[in-house]
Amino acid sequence: MRDKVYIPVIEIMDEVVIGSGAKQVRGFVAPGFEGVSAAFERNFHKHGEVGAACSLYRRGEVLVDLWGGLADAATGRPWEQETIALVFSAAKGPTATCIHRLVEQELLDIDLPVATYWPEFGCNGKENITTRMVLSHQAGLAAVDGDLTLAQVLAWDPVVEAIAAQAPNWAPGSKHGYHARSFGWILGELIRRISGLSAGRYLDREICQPMGLRYWVGLPQAELPHCATLVPPEGGSNAVAELLGADSLTARVMSGPSGLFGYNEMWNRPEILAAEMPSSNGVGDARSLARFYDALLNPPGDVHLLGREQLSVACEQQVRGPDAVIFHETCFGLGYGLQPFLAPGAGARSFGHPGAGGALAFADPDSQIGFAYVMNAMQFHLEGDPRSMGLVKAVFESLAGAG
Repeated sequence: MRDKVYIPVIEIMDEVVIGSGAKQVRGFVAPGFEGVSAAFERNFHKHGEVGAACSLYRRGEVLVDLWGGLADAATGRPWEQETIALVFSAAKGPTATCIHRLVEQELLDIDLPVATYWPEFGCNGKENITTRMVLSHQAGLAAVDGDLTLAQVLAWDPVVEAIAAQAPNWAPGSKHGYHARSFGWILGELIRRISGLSAGRYLDREICQPMGLRYWVGLPQAELPHCATLVPPEGGSNAVAELLGADSLTARVMSGPSGLFGYNEMWNRPEILAAEMPSSNGVGDARSLARFYDALLNPPGDVHLLGREQLSVACEQQVRGPDAVIFHETCFGLGYGLQPFLAPGAGARSFGHPGAGGALAFADPDSQIGFAYVMNAMQFHLEGDPRSMGLVKAVFESLAGAG
C-alpha cells in the first residue's frame, strides 16, 4: 500500500495543446513560463526532437509539465502523459541518494574501505578504496575487466564478482575518470550488502513508492507498453571505438563490460530494461524526476528523502578538472554532477546528473526548483545539447521574470 503519496496538482492549470500530428505538444504551463513551452516546441522544429517530456517543480508546485511528439517513430505511437523513457546516467542521482540515505541512517561510512561491507572487494590493489572515491569517480574502476556475456552482466552477481576480483585501472584516488556503468554496480552491491535489497528494490521502497514516482531501476513488465522506443544517435554506436581504438580506456568504459554495450537498439530490449543497472538504465518520466529533485530541497509532507545536513555534504565538490575517461572537464560531488559539468545555464549550486544522448535532471537550491527533461532521440554534441540548453535557458529566464 502507498500510504503517503505526493501527488502533483496540475489540474488547476489549463491544458496547453500546440501543433498537431507527430510534433504536437501537450501539457500544463504556469503563467509566466510560456517561454519554456516555446523552447520545448522549438526542439521539435529546429533540433530534431522525436518524442520528449519536460517538467519543472518549485516547492511542491508544478510550473511546467509538457510532453509531445512520438514515443515510437516507427509505429507512430504518440508520446502520452504516462509515457516513460530510458534516462541512462540520469539514474546516477537517485542511486547516489540511496547511498546517502544509508549514510544518514549510520549504516554506511563513506570513508571506510568498501571492503568493510563487501570483503571480497578488498584485493588486488582495491583494499583502501572508499565509497567516497566511488561516488566521486576516483576509484580507478571505470572499466570492468573480465570476459562476460550479456546474460552474466544482466544477472548482477557475475559482473560485481568481476569488479571485486579485478585490479584498478589507475591508482585509486590519484585522479578522477567517469565510471559510466561500474558506478552503479559498486554502489548497488553496497546497498544490497547493507540493506538486503537490490538497488532497484531499495530505491522503490524508500523513495519511489512513498512519493508515487513513476521511475524504476529494473522496469516492471507491466510498464513496458508505456516505454518510449529509443532512437539511436546518428553515426552509430561505435564512434568512440573508431576514434580512439577499441582497446582505449574510454572505449572500454563506454562500451563495456566486454564490449557488450553500444548506443543502439539493444537498449529497447525488454531484458535490458528489466535488469538493474543503477547507473545506466533508470526508466521514468520527467514529472517524477523533477518532483524527486524538488523534494530533496522541499520534503513533501511526511516523506523524508535526505536531511539538509546530509544533502549539503552530498553536494560538496570532490573533484573538478580534466576527466581521465571522457577528457573534458567534469565536476562531481558525492554522486551528483555539479556545475559547470551538469547543465550549462543552470544555477551555480545546481546538482543532479545528465544522461547519455540528452536526458537531464537536477535541482537548484537557489531557485528552489527540480527540473527534468527526457527524450527518446539520442544526440551527442561537443558543445552541449541544444534541446536541454534551450529549455534550461528558458526556465531561468522565466524564473527571473517571476521574481
